[in-house]
Amino acid sequence: MKDGVLMTVEEYYNSLPVKKKKDVPPMPEFPDLYLVSGFNYPKLPILKNDAIEMYKWGLIHAGVKNNEEANVIRGKTLNARNDTIFEKRSYRLNILSHRSLLPVSGFYESRDLNNVKYPYYIEPKNAPGFMLGTIHDHWADKTTGETRDTFSIITTEANPLMEMIHNMKKRMPLILSFEDCQKWLDPNLSTEQIKSLMKPYDDKQMKAHPISKTANNPHIDRNYKEITEPVFYPELEQLSLF
Repeated sequence: MKDGVLMTVEEYYNSLPVKKKKDVPPMPEFPDLYLVSGFNYPKLPILKNDAIEMYKWGLIHAGVKNNEEANVIRGKTLNARNDTIFEKRSYRLNILSHRSLLPVSGFYESRDLNNVKYPYYIEPKNAPGFMLGTIHDHWADKTTGETRDTFSIITTEANPLMEMIHNMKKRMPLILSFEDCQKWLDPNLSTEQIKSLMKPYDDKQMKAHPISKTANNPHIDRNYKEITEPVFYPELEQLSLF
């Protein structure tokens, strides 16, 4: 997943899986976003077990040596695969101790048909949004003192719906049920408990529709509300998603 759309502030608060405590800082302000690209490394609100904070997409782990290496690695860590997350240096410590959640109203993915990419907007059927499983880290440049707070979105094998849409790589973001969100944020989970939560989301709880191919064009502004509206493509008519 390289693109996403944020829920509204109200939807975000209404969907919090943990109780808001008096000592938790208030949610930071952020603009309305309808489509964001990971390669722009946007700063987005992530929910940790004790706070809501703004982190940049593209994880820079604490072991990165300098700013030059940091700028290279962040383009490779927008996503963290569930099947290698415990092995790779960028992720293996954070999956154990720095798990978090990113709230989105939905997300975008493209289907390849005869070498043409058709973007889809995927959203929940009966919920204000999805909670995506993430990991995060705090990095400091020992030379300059610069610090960066960053995160990565975890991906899993695709469910049947996402296999039809993301039909080349057949992956999807880790979506946690609201019941599992509380577990995910628990800092005391074992490795096996964490692995048990990283599974494909139930496709019966999702719906999807094709949208404008504009969503695939990174050279123009795609951050507008109408980007999620359905678009009819006759060549896709035979594809049943619902």
